[in-house]
Amino acid sequence: MWPSGVGSRQPCPRESALRRAAISGNIPALPPHHVPSGRSVRVFICANPDDTEAERNALKEHVYPKLRDFCRENYGIEFQVVDLYWGVDPEEWDSPELQRLRMKLLEECLKTSVGPCFVGLVGEKYGSIRVPGEVESAEFEMILDAAMEAGLDTHILDEWYCRDENSVPPAYYLKPKAQMLKNYQNSMESSSAAKTKNDKAWRKVSEDIKRIFRTAVLQLQEKGTMPSTQAKKFLCSALEDELDFALGKQTPAFLRKCVCYIRKISNFDRFAKLPEMARYMDIVVSGDRIMRNQEAYERLLKVRDEFIPTVVAASNLRVYSSVTHCDMKLGYSQEVESHYVEGLCKQFYEDMVDIIQATVQQNFDTETDPLYDEILQHLSLCKAYAALYEYKAEFLDYVQEYILPSKGSRMSPLVVHGGPCTGKTLLLAEVAKQAYTWLQKEMGPETDPVVIVRFIGSSQSSTDLRTLLQSICEQIAINYRCLIHFLPNKIQEMRELLVNLLGESSFHRPLVIILDALEQLSDADEARKLWWLPIHLPRTVRIVVSTLPNKHGILQKLRYAIHDDDYYVELTQRDRKVCSQTLKQQLLGVKRKVTSGQQIYVNEALAKCTLPMFVNLIYREVVHWRSHKDVDEKSLCSTVHESIEQLFYSVENKLGQRFVFRALGYITMAKAGLTEIELEDILSLDNIVLGDVIVASYLKNPLRISYDLVARLKEELEGYLVERQVRNVTLMVWANRHLHLIAQKLYLGNEEDVHQMHSLLAEYFLGAWSGGRKKIFTYDNNHFTSQNISHHKNPHQQSHEKTSSDKYSYDRQTPEQPWVFQCNLLEPDIFFVNHRKMTELVFHLTRSGRTDDLMFGVIMNFSWLYTMIKIGQFEKALNDIDLAYSYTQEKELKFLSTTLRGIKVKVLKNPASLSAELQQRLLPVVTSLPKLRHLLLECDKDGPKYCSIVPLHSSMDVTYSPERLPLCSSYMQIVEILPTLAPNIVLVALEDGSVSTWDVETRQLLRQIDTARSVVLGIRLTSDEKYLVVATTKNTLLIYDNHKSCLLSEVEIKGSKHGGITGGVAFINGFTLSTHHALAWLEASKDVNVIDLLYGWPLYQFHCWYEVTCVQCSPDGMYAFCGQYLNTASIFHLGNGDKLATVTSEFSGGFVKSILVLDTLNQMVMIDNEGSLSVWNTKEITNPRLMEDYDCRGDDSEVVSIELSEDQRSILLCKARSIEVLDTKVWKMVEKFKAKRSERFVAAVLSKNGQSIVASMEKTSSIFVWRRDSGQCMASLIEISGAIVKLIKSVHHNLLLSVASSGVLSVWDIDIITAMSNIDKTGKKIQTLQLSGREDYVFTMDGSEAVHKWNFSTGFIETVFKHEGIVENCVLTSSGDLMVTSDDKCSQYIWQTSSGENIFRINGQRISQLLITHNDQFVVSLCEQNASRVWRLATGHKVCNILVTLQNALVTTANTFLVGTSKNKLLAVSLWSGSVSKKFVCDDGITIVNFKLIPDCPDCVVFITSTETVFIWSVADEAVCRRVQLPANFLKNLEDFQISPNGKQGIVSKGDENINVLDLHSGKLRLVHAAGIIWRQKLSRDGRYLVYICFRNCDEDDDAGVVSNLIVMRLADGKSIGTCSLYKTPTFLSLSQRALNIIIGFEDGSIGTYTVVDRVDAALKIKIATSNSRQIVNNASQKVRPKCGNHSFKTVADCIWRESTEVFSRDSPINVSDSGEGESTTPTKKTELLQ
Repeated sequence: MWPSGVGSRQPCPRESALRRAAISGNIPALPPHHVPSGRSVRVFICANPDDTEAERNALKEHVYPKLRDFCRENYGIEFQVVDLYWGVDPEEWDSPELQRLRMKLLEECLKTSVGPCFVGLVGEKYGSIRVPGEVESAEFEMILDAAMEAGLDTHILDEWYCRDENSVPPAYYLKPKAQMLKNYQNSMESSSAAKTKNDKAWRKVSEDIKRIFRTAVLQLQEKGTMPSTQAKKFLCSALEDELDFALGKQTPAFLRKCVCYIRKISNFDRFAKLPEMARYMDIVVSGDRIMRNQEAYERLLKVRDEFIPTVVAASNLRVYSSVTHCDMKLGYSQEVESHYVEGLCKQFYEDMVDIIQATVQQNFDTETDPLYDEILQHLSLCKAYAALYEYKAEFLDYVQEYILPSKGSRMSPLVVHGGPCTGKTLLLAEVAKQAYTWLQKEMGPETDPVVIVRFIGSSQSSTDLRTLLQSICEQIAINYRCLIHFLPNKIQEMRELLVNLLGESSFHRPLVIILDALEQLSDADEARKLWWLPIHLPRTVRIVVSTLPNKHGILQKLRYAIHDDDYYVELTQRDRKVCSQTLKQQLLGVKRKVTSGQQIYVNEALAKCTLPMFVNLIYREVVHWRSHKDVDEKSLCSTVHESIEQLFYSVENKLGQRFVFRALGYITMAKAGLTEIELEDILSLDNIVLGDVIVASYLKNPLRISYDLVARLKEELEGYLVERQVRNVTLMVWANRHLHLIAQKLYLGNEEDVHQMHSLLAEYFLGAWSGGRKKIFTYDNNHFTSQNISHHKNPHQQSHEKTSSDKYSYDRQTPEQPWVFQCNLLEPDIFFVNHRKMTELVFHLTRSGRTDDLMFGVIMNFSWLYTMIKIGQFEKALNDIDLAYSYTQEKELKFLSTTLRGIKVKVLKNPASLSAELQQRLLPVVTSLPKLRHLLLECDKDGPKYCSIVPLHSSMDVTYSPERLPLCSSYMQIVEILPTLAPNIVLVALEDGSVSTWDVETRQLLRQIDTARSVVLGIRLTSDEKYLVVATTKNTLLIYDNHKSCLLSEVEIKGSKHGGITGGVAFINGFTLSTHHALAWLEASKDVNVIDLLYGWPLYQFHCWYEVTCVQCSPDGMYAFCGQYLNTASIFHLGNGDKLATVTSEFSGGFVKSILVLDTLNQMVMIDNEGSLSVWNTKEITNPRLMEDYDCRGDDSEVVSIELSEDQRSILLCKARSIEVLDTKVWKMVEKFKAKRSERFVAAVLSKNGQSIVASMEKTSSIFVWRRDSGQCMASLIEISGAIVKLIKSVHHNLLLSVASSGVLSVWDIDIITAMSNIDKTGKKIQTLQLSGREDYVFTMDGSEAVHKWNFSTGFIETVFKHEGIVENCVLTSSGDLMVTSDDKCSQYIWQTSSGENIFRINGQRISQLLITHNDQFVVSLCEQNASRVWRLATGHKVCNILVTLQNALVTTANTFLVGTSKNKLLAVSLWSGSVSKKFVCDDGITIVNFKLIPDCPDCVVFITSTETVFIWSVADEAVCRRVQLPANFLKNLEDFQISPNGKQGIVSKGDENINVLDLHSGKLRLVHAAGIIWRQKLSRDGRYLVYICFRNCDEDDDAGVVSNLIVMRLADGKSIGTCSLYKTPTFLSLSQRALNIIIGFEDGSIGTYTVVDRVDAALKIKIATSNSRQIVNNASQKVRPKCGNHSFKTVADCIWRESTEVFSRDSPINVSDSGEGESTTPTKKTELLQ
């Protein structure tokens, strides 16, 4: 998948060494900042912010996004630019805090970037010196004295600087600007005016401070009191400082990753007086004169023209220097600047790409090696946790003592346990980090230990026991060079493998395994019982585990297994003094301390808690304390959780509440964490954050938050937000679960916000705003003021209450999010997976309820499916599909899941075949499951990259198995089954009195009602499913609340006073429900009881004339229609109980079996027990009029079931022995299906579109599907649970419920079942097929009396041409308008293919072969007994007789000769005389085996003789042009022989697994191995492709019914470019000559059509999308099936052939067709008329 040679260069030895160190757990040998996979390009931009603003903005907008795409696509890594000036308020540019952060990030970029790391933009401005943020007291006081000595007013230093005794040594720090500038504010001023005033005040203050420091330091420097190195920090600008740090004292190799761009402006000094030039140069104002600052200019020249050239001379540093000439009037005008910026952008992009290609290696390790990636994930966490370990305590010594080798016998694992926050993880991380060094020190430098560390729960693989043991076993095996032939399937065998591998350790290579947090293991495979943990270890193996004491009983199980207390280390709260000392050391490490007064409160806090995490949180708080800070007992918290909250509050105060809310919210809710640049992208999409932090003047493209916010957030939470490497990216995650819990509580408490945030993350990973798509930003005019938000009262509410708002759209510069990053478009299988999208997208789509995006953006996306299979995540893909189904309940997803499981073996073996496999299976059902259309279009778009075969029409039988639910041991116990509005929920009533609600998919019992031991007669649901009504043998109706399963009321059903069964008890005979009423009647009763469902009381009784047999309510719930004996029906008003009318059918012998109400037509249909119908018009409800009577008596079978179609156009009557379909428009029977004599129907239903009937028979376990139009049985689905005894249709979801005799309920999808009837079949195997010249129709022969005409686009049979006898030959004209056929009754027929008319018939001779000349003028009819003839197609007149017998004849392309074989001769017969013009005669005993014409050489024939010689024979010259001898016995099993159009090569197949490519010029034979035994092969017209069908080898595993494979091979390189499984036996293969379409005839009489789209041909890529042959090009949900036309032959012949004459009948047509060519009496002899 990812070849080793795809990188731009070979892996360097250093990287190989790093890989070895990582796998063996040698953590000290790994780079200090990152483990090998933490790869990204981070470029620091060093520049003066004001004079490079245009350059930096242009780079930001146009260049950085392109470079980011380049890195992602080619290396799978991120490209990030650190430009801390961009997006920051210009007044903050010289902030000491920003300058400190810049230096810190510069150092990070230089250390961690894998590619370019530094770019300097140097112009004509040096920049001002900086305002010192903090100065040591001795230094400050010395400067203060010098300033006073120089006569400067220093009160501003006293005002703005404050002494801090907590600094070590004490220092003076600059007071916060916001705090100091309050003095300048006027409460009456607006916020914008106040800001302007503050900015002005700060500029004056900062200039004064700089002036004092500069003057004093220069004076001290002159005196020699302050050395120049010390003075430099006060006198140099940020630009010089950064250039010196980045470029000074670096190696030449390192400097290759740095670039400087120098922009010089000639004669710039003369423009200093122009006000706008102050941005581009340092100026001084002297009186009213504005001049260039010469001192600053000199410092600039020193850096630009001395320092940088010196670095260049000693290294390969790239420096570009350009000289710009100013505009004579405007100076450095915008036009001049734009020209420079344009050139810079182009050069910058080229340089970055060049450096990246030279320094970054394509690293496929983490793509191809999941184990290596898993190891790196845990090592990165190990380094992060070990960095936080502050205690050098006896616990560490104890573990060290355990790890070092002992002379004792076997050992046991060491158990570290302790409560939350006691530092178990940090201790184990430190142990993992030190173990390698400890063992080497103890046992000598030649020792090579192996340390394996896993932080359980931190990754998916480490949470599941099976994958955890597998990764540990694999890591041990690699280190000890053990070969694992196969990984065990059983978990017990995996444990045995681990125990065996532990024995590989030795004193030279001891093994240490560290497992943190056993309680985080999932409970699968009973992992928490610890049966898998080896208790007795070899002498050179150590295992250290940690666990919480009271979680899942893990510690108790360990104590039961390991009895010796020496193997237990308990971490408890530490001694307060030890903690205080640790805290003191930590503070001194960063040159801080606390005053004695503050120490009192620290001691008080430590008295309450001494957990390591609590101590660390105290340190994070007190490190910021100043000596003058007012501290009290509330300054420090007393618990870990309170301290974490306080930490988060302090970050909010510094960085803004909304920003922190959302930033930490996003990190917390992300499934696996977020990268730094992802967080920046996501916050830039969040309008709530932007509105709060963006500077009003920065509302321009691209609209993004400034990077410094993310950098400051990371710095504030350093140690708590840790970095973890996963698949080439560095993710920010919480260091422990307590931080996660508090962040979740504080920032993810509001459901509306959480939903919105998940949705935004989903949009980001979908790439919704990528590629320059702009997103609206809404803000109000007063929004950029400071807002006071009370703590944690949901800071987002204010943003929803905006009054005056403006909407503008901005580009947020988020990246594209493909599933894979394609390195090389010509090699689609070389790619980097977008693991971030894979991990996060589905998670956020489900959480935000974006089901459409989930369905069409992920599940129905071919790239996603293909990538998941390619990277070995097939099961994960299936789980995601099942998850999506659980959210959406879309049946398409369920079908897709079943389909993928069916092709699992095939696509895992050959992922490239995925698109063809899917298309074959989905095309037949796409009309029934229209949402699969999206996936099919995706397959068309992306599938040809991997597989060049694209199915156009699939005739594959749909493989389908229903959901099954065992209900009871026998169907006799089932009283009734009701489908519900939810497709997977059914209600089942059993005779034991229970009514159960089941989920069929999960087989879960959801609810159960016990009817107090009453025997249930039936159950009904109201249409809204609010009420469930149960009828019992106690003659009561029980009314239940269906959702709560509680009994609402019980109503007794009473019969009429005079009716009833004599001497017996009458039970409830039936009941039905309307919207608000229940209607029930007893056996032999004339009365119907009406009950109010809401109140549960009887309303009234309907009194009928005769005994009631059925009741039906109108859909609006207003009327009740009561059917009775003697085919009588009464109509009642449900609202008041009035009888409105009574009607009686003339078929009064039986009883009313069913009443159908056709509300759309105002009709009522009474159906009696014999199936007779009477139709009544009910428009006038009190006086119904008889419209139709339909008599069905005489058929002695009872009506089994009745169904009215959805559109009310058809009525289905299922009787025991027949099924009838009536048309309600004309009230006539339109179809009737009869059962065989011994068979009886159980039930029948109509499909959704009414075109198919689904039925079941008695004593059979199958469901049958009939096509109504043809009467064909299209499918038979077997129910494995036993004979079907009942069918129930769910009208809500078009589902069919079947009950088997074994008591098993099966739920079938009628849509999928009826999709099977969409496939046309002739019923007999296809023997030959012809494709029309326009390739729009296919004509097939199947050994019957008919030729079928198929529409190539739809795959439907459009016309059937019926003959008198069995059709033996069929040929078409090149246009396909005319067809000539012959049958075994000695007749020939000419058909008009468009109209189906048989326009000419010739009788008299039996034809062995029919041919039409290429100009469509003449037909050749070859006979074996009599003379063959050439006759004119236009008139039927004979041209000439051919007296010789020819076999396998062909017409030459020039229409001159008929070439064929006769015994040992090859004959060329003239088509105008019928005589043999040319011949080739073989020697005695030699026969001609096969021959072919060469299309491009009209007069050449290639033939093979039995002596295994290939001849190329010129017909015109009657001479052999070339002769090639084949190997001996080569033709023993010759099956097929193909020739390329130019005659240069031949393809010979012999029925084996080899393709023989014969070069006819050189005689060389090339063997290409095929995928199986070749059955048929076809060469494309251009000779570039070979299409063949091969049968599978018997020794292969069964691929779910695969019979054979269709394969396309590119002959140029012998590569198979497409494979497609065939699931039916093929009987004919045809290849079109124009569009490279493949047509296959199958044994069942169906055809499949395919096309070839080779990715080498770019023009063909759009072929499918534009092809009219695509089934799915029409977006209608149902394909309209054309009516199939049946056309019969002429009974009377137009012409009869005698021996040598023909006799025409008088009414014979004179002209059969206008062929479009000039009349010609004889075939032409001229070879020029080739066409």
